[in-house]
Amino acid sequence: MRSKPQSGNNNRRECPEEAAYLNLLRTTDLLSRNLVQVLKTHGLSPTQYNVLRILRGAGEGLLCGEISNRMITRDPDVTRLLDRMEKRGLISRCREMEDRRAVLTRITPEGLKVLASLDQPVREAHLRQLGHLGRERLKSLTELLEICRSEVA
Repeated sequence: MRSKPQSGNNNRRECPEEAAYLNLLRTTDLLSRNLVQVLKTHGLSPTQYNVLRILRGAGEGLLCGEISNRMITRDPDVTRLLDRMEKRGLISRCREMEDRRAVLTRITPEGLKVLASLDQPVREAHLRQLGHLGRERLKSLTELLEICRSEVA
C-alpha cells in the first residue's frame, strides 16, 4: 500500500520559484558565514565592511541617506552604525558649509588601511567559494541575479 504524499511536499515540487528562492537563501547564508570569519579578524561586521567599500568608491564622501541607498542590506539605523564606525576612527563626518543640515561622511586613512588589508583575504575567500564555477557561469549567474533584482525592485 502506497503512503499518501504530504500536502506540503507536492506544492514545493510544483513551485520552481520557491525552490530557487530557498536555494538563494541557503547559498547566501553559507557564503556569508565564510566572509564573516574573514571580516571578524579586523573586528568588522559585513554591514560596516559594506559602508567602508561604499565610501572608498565614493571618493569625496556621501550623505547618510546616499550611503543607506547604496547598502547591500538595509540597516534601519545607519546613523548609529556610522557613530560606531566614527568612534573607531574608520570614518569622519562633517557638516557642509552651504547646508548645515547635511552631514558628509568620508572614509579615513585608517578605514582605507583596514580595507586595503582585507582586499586580498576577501578576494581569496570569494575565489574559494565561487571560483569553481568559472568565468562564463559566474557571468551568467550575475546576469540572472541582476535580472531578478530589476524585476522585483
